[in-house]
Amino acid sequence: MLYNSYMLLTYQFKLNPTSEQVVILETWGELLRRHWNYALGERLDWLRRTRSQIDRCSLISEPIGRIPDKPDYYTQASDLKRTKELFPDYKNIYADCQQQNLMRLDKAWKRWLIPDKKGKRGGKPRFKKRGDISSFTFPRVNHPKAGAHLTGNVLKLSKIGEIEVVLHRPIPDGFEIKQATILSKADGWYCSFSLEDKTVPTLLPIDEIRTATGIDVGLEKFLTAADGQSIEVPQYYRASQSTLARQQRKLARKVKGSKNYQKQSNKVARLHLHVARQRKEFHYHVAHWLINFYDLIVFENLNIKGLARTRLAKSILDVAWGAFLQIMQAVLCKQ
Repeated sequence: MLYNSYMLLTYQFKLNPTSEQVVILETWGELLRRHWNYALGERLDWLRRTRSQIDRCSLISEPIGRIPDKPDYYTQASDLKRTKELFPDYKNIYADCQQQNLMRLDKAWKRWLIPDKKGKRGGKPRFKKRGDISSFTFPRVNHPKAGAHLTGNVLKLSKIGEIEVVLHRPIPDGFEIKQATILSKADGWYCSFSLEDKTVPTLLPIDEIRTATGIDVGLEKFLTAADGQSIEVPQYYRASQSTLARQQRKLARKVKGSKNYQKQSNKVARLHLHVARQRKEFHYHVAHWLINFYDLIVFENLNIKGLARTRLAKSILDVAWGAFLQIMQAVLCKQ
């Protein structure tokens, strides 16, 4: 495994905001969603007006008139002042969160238009529906000019106030909190802290390796080690499929947009969240078992996206090999 000169970890904790703070958090998400859509509309409008070269005509209908200046992160960030003048509600949002929202859009835009080293590009950025933006980022924490300060189990956010944090595990010594992302899930609000440790991990010398293995993942067995040890596939999604189907049928019978629809939609979301957490906990248990049992672990480079397009897609996505391999590398870094 290749190591960087520093280590980045993400720790996520549950928040206990007051009912007034929940209203503020939801309002911020809705305002940031509208601003995302407006900024994306500006970029798409410029693209439509400039897609045809000056010496030829487009084969499809295109808008005419004055061609606007090319929008990018810097021009749209400079327009934030005018946005606050036209829509005073945006004055209540911490400025760095609005800038981070535009940075997300800029990254998604560049991934779509500019291919990476392998020639692959991301999908086209989409307009967000109500509730789609359920997270925002404070780029600095515990800094004199930061909008977020963590003291003990209290997180103080600019323009929001102090929120209790359920610190179910301590933040590792030597790690610096780089940023905090507030996000909404089906069962409440959470905060993800990005932690950085600039010390270089010590690599185990080759002559000290005592146990080594190669692992082969599959659908009949979650993984099989070179010495024959194997772990069964838990199939968490398959086990809950009938319950999910029943709850989704109930959702389909509700009037869309009604309070009953929202309650039933939350039930479905909680079931999906429960399955995801079961799978993640299983991955961590297996990763710790492997790393405690073997000094060197080798695994194949899987084309998971390609395999997920086959008729076995549901089973492949249920075992989540890619997520497991990422977790195993993260656990290895913390050893």
